[in-house]
Amino acid sequence: MSSSRAEVSRDDASQRLEGMQMRCREAGLRLTIQRRAVMKVLLDFNDHPTAEQTFDRVHQRLPGISRATVFRILEQFVASQIIGRACHPGRSARYDSTTELHHHLICLRCESMIDVFDDSLDSIPIPDTAASGFEIVDFRVQMHGFCSRCRQQRKKEDTK
Repeated sequence: MSSSRAEVSRDDASQRLEGMQMRCREAGLRLTIQRRAVMKVLLDFNDHPTAEQTFDRVHQRLPGISRATVFRILEQFVASQIIGRACHPGRSARYDSTTELHHHLICLRCESMIDVFDDSLDSIPIPDTAASGFEIVDFRVQMHGFCSRCRQQRKKEDTK
């Protein structure tokens, strides 16, 4: 079954916030005002924000917070597996508040990322890497193309 998560319901966001807070406590990280603000901002995004986008929104809520503090919190959350980080060569790292197994559609034009939940992708056979000594601990499928907004924009440009 395949679906994408474009909007997060309030109940879902509340449950996800509670889950993030629980994982924070389990990791031994205090639930400071700054960490709570970063969590809430990450859950407010319908996509995968960069550190800079996250800072901009957190700074609107907490004007005194520094860029370095937000960036450090994001990295602490990644290290504690409270959030994920999606890295693509030549692009800014993006942060993902969805930690369960899912995959991404990535727009080649605007760099937006859309979550895809698909059982058939989840069950792709993992290759035997024993000969290389590499241990696979996780995998995500990334599909590259153009989002609907960029496809519409390309159509407009092509008709000029």
